[in-house]
Amino acid sequence: MCAVLLAAGSGSRFEDPTHKLLADLRGRPVYHWALDAVLAAGFADVVVVTGAAQLDLPDTVRTVHNDRFADGQATSLQCGVQAATELGADALIVGLADQPFVTTEGWRAVAASPAEIAVATYHGQRANPVLFRRSIWSLLPSEGDQGARSLIALRPDLVSEVACPGSFADIDTLEDLQQWNSSTNSP
Repeated sequence: MCAVLLAAGSGSRFEDPTHKLLADLRGRPVYHWALDAVLAAGFADVVVVTGAAQLDLPDTVRTVHNDRFADGQATSLQCGVQAATELGADALIVGLADQPFVTTEGWRAVAASPAEIAVATYHGQRANPVLFRRSIWSLLPSEGDQGARSLIALRPDLVSEVACPGSFADIDTLEDLQQWNSSTNSP
């Protein structure tokens, strides 16, 4: 199984000169939280799909640059599929680098599902990470900004939900960052 962390987007709603993934969240860049959780889950291969931001990644991570990141999240997902194919993976599990509170336990729980598509849920709401078995990779979109949401909606027969600890809260705006940096807010 190959874990893929999508970190390519431009972060256009983050009104600060610093890219949102590089912004400080409780003493570390936002993307470090997501990267540390996926690395701690113990996957044989971890791929980070980059684009707009220059990330400092460890040598243990395979980096794939998405030149088409501005064309939508589906292009980054396809970069992850290509890397998983090259690695000979039978499945890939995908998460987002701007979701710092997805836990290692959540990554592991979704990875353990036998479903063709397994989706993490947090208090009943679907979010990331999402597992895709190789048998359905050809069904994943190659265009647009919805990633795999359209496939999940069209093929509910393939989808299993996995309750996960943590939070799918993401950092999209400076206000999001300020909220989560506040000592009174914790996921």
